[in-house]
Amino acid sequence: MTDYFEIGQIVNTFGIKGMVKIKPFTENLEQFEELEKIYIKNKQSKKEYKIQEVKYHKQMVLIKFEGIESPEEAELLRGSYVLINRKDAKPLEEGTYYIVDLLGLEVYTDENILLGKVDDIYNTGSKDIYVIKDNLGKQVLLPGIEDVIKKVDLENKKIIVHIISGLM
Repeated sequence: MTDYFEIGQIVNTFGIKGMVKIKPFTENLEQFEELEKIYIKNKQSKKEYKIQEVKYHKQMVLIKFEGIESPEEAELLRGSYVLINRKDAKPLEEGTYYIVDLLGLEVYTDENILLGKVDDIYNTGSKDIYVIKDNLGKQVLLPGIEDVIKKVDLENKKIIVHIISGLM
């Protein structure tokens, strides 16, 4: 399991005081207000920043970091990813998982047939869609509903699914 979670990407600067505009990768935007620090990761490094202020604007998160005082300094962070330490993340409800923990898990039917590995998960608004890819690159899309996703076993790195009529 990874020690850090990507929770957004810096897409622009905002205002004249060095704020950055972040496209969030999480549904829980209030999470940003509860954080004291985050990590900014770019191609070269990962660096810790203390959060001074959090605001919201049109589904984006605006953050002012200590030590970033101008738009020019904020511009240097554009394109970087915003990370938090796993220990700083809110605990999840039972039966819910971080997407990063599910990626790469092997997916078996309840008849013990290997379908492939979890390649991606995306949200359609009403439910998640699991993208399962086999060794040949063939994809199967499975809805993240209780009738289909029967068991997630992080320890053994596998998911058991039930294929209902019409899925494949």
